[in-house]
Formats: sequence, structure tokens, C-alpha cells
Amino acid sequence: MELRELKSFVMTARYNSVSKAAEELGLGQPTVTTHIKKLEKELSMVLFDRVTRPIRMTLWGKTILELVEPLLDGIEMLAVRTSEAEERGPVTIAATPDIIPHTLLRVVRVFNNLYPNVFLKIQSAPTVGIINMIKTGEIDAGIIQHSDRLEDLNSEGLFLYERVLIAPKGHELLTRPIESLDVISEYPLILMASPSHTREVLESQLQKSGRKYEVIMELDSLDMIKKYVALGMGISVGPKLAIEESDLDKLGIVSLANFLPVNQAGVVTLPGKNLSSPAEKFLKVMRDTLHVSSGIS
Repeated sequence: MELRELKSFVMTARYNSVSKAAEELGLGQPTVTTHIKKLEKELSMVLFDRVTRPIRMTLWGKTILELVEPLLDGIEMLAVRTSEAEERGPVTIAATPDIIPHTLLRVVRVFNNLYPNVFLKIQSAPTVGIINMIKTGEIDAGIIQHSDRLEDLNSEGLFLYERVLIAPKGHELLTRPIESLDVISEYPLILMASPSHTREVLESQLQKSGRKYEVIMELDSLDMIKKYVALGMGISVGPKLAIEESDLDKLGIVSLANFLPVNQAGVVTLPGKNLSSPAEKFLKVMRDTLHVSSGIS
């Protein structure tokens, strides 16, 4: 006994007509007739008196209808509620700590205005952790600094990830051109705690040149790094996207694009994974928002 057979039976009973039932179900009349005959055979019952016109249910047909109709109504209600629940999410997104409070925040603001009823679940993790969560299906999508270098995941570049020197306002490094990274090693460094891709890139370059350097503070938040740099405790290297206009009252920045890679950052997803409708909507909002803000076309 199949659900389609029960639907054909119930609709025929409601309209006392095979042709009307077929029209309502979007099926051919012979298909509905076949469904009913198959159901009758499975139940060993005659459900309709086909001699009369219009056709009418037999006593057995009325009994079966009383049992089946509430069942189908319940299944339809379940489908509706399941669809409604899916439209509410959750949408699970992970991003690196430097992207969450700045780039991702802009996306979330736009998305919440457009879809206030969708539940967003956002996690902070290093790039390696994000990649693992995508592969295990724990999250719908991840946002990382170098999305262009992954072979086994779907990746889409959405914005440029440029690294800059961050120093307190009036610092001497802000007053002259930086000719190499060596000069950075002469000052106390305040860096993101490991694992941090930007820190790995910076330290790799400094170690290649054989320069000694001192990391006096390791923090998990770029916003905290900016506060301590503003106090004059040291200098830092971080993403340009983390610098807000208000930060420039106390900080200065210098591009390090000549010395450190400028990555194509963006979103990564698992190939073959069917994303929910809310997740697809979030990715569209992210594309639209970041393309506009970064000037990428």
C-alpha cells in the first residue's frame, strides 16, 4: 500500500469522480484508476460502486475513508511544518576570529534585516578547524582567508585579504616607507595566538631572513590587539579588513602587500552537500554584500 494510492482514493471519494481527482492531483485519469484498483486488490475490498454515476463509495470505502483521511491530513500537516521549520534554519557558519567581528558582521546585519526569523549559528575557529567541520558536515559553510587554495572543497573568492602593519598613532614606522619586514622585528610584537595563518606567514618570513623578534603578547581577539597597540605596548600585523574608520583616531596602518601575500578570501562548502533554503539565501546575501563592499565584480 503506497501513499499515492491512498491520495488517489481520498480525492476520488471527495469528488465522487475519477476525472476530478486526477485533475486535482495532476495525474492522468488512467493512473488514478490504476491506483484505486491496486488498493482494492491489496485490501481485498471493493471501495467504489462503479455502476452508479457519479460513482459512490461502498460501505467498505466509507470505512476506509474514515481511517485514511485523518492520516493523510496529518502527513500533509507534517510536510508543511517541516518546510516551515527548514525555513527557520538553523544556518551554521564558521569563520576565523579576524573575519567574524568585521566582514561577517556586515553580512549578518543585512541577512537579519531580510530574514529576521532565520536562526543563525556562528562559530569561531581557525582555518584548519573550519575545513574539518565542513568535511564532517557540522557546518553549512566556512569563511576563511585563503579559499583559493583548497582542492577538495568548493571555494568561492569574495574579497581580498590584505595584511597591514598596525601601529599606534604617531609611531615612527608610520612616517617612513617600509623597505622590508626586517624593520618590524625591531619592535615588540602583539600577535594573534596560534593557530593563526597571518602569524604563520609573518613568522615564516622573519625566520627566513634570520631576524630575531619578540612577541610580548598573544591574544585571541584582533579588537583586543588593537586596544593594546593603541596603548603603545607594541605593534602588530593583521588584516586590513579588521581596521574600522574609528580605529584610525588612535592607530595607523601601512600596507604590507609587497612583503606578505594578499589572499583571495571567501566561502568554502562541501561538494555534493544539499544546502537548505535559508543557507542558500545566506550565501547569496554574503556574495552580494561582500562583492559590493570589496569592489569585486
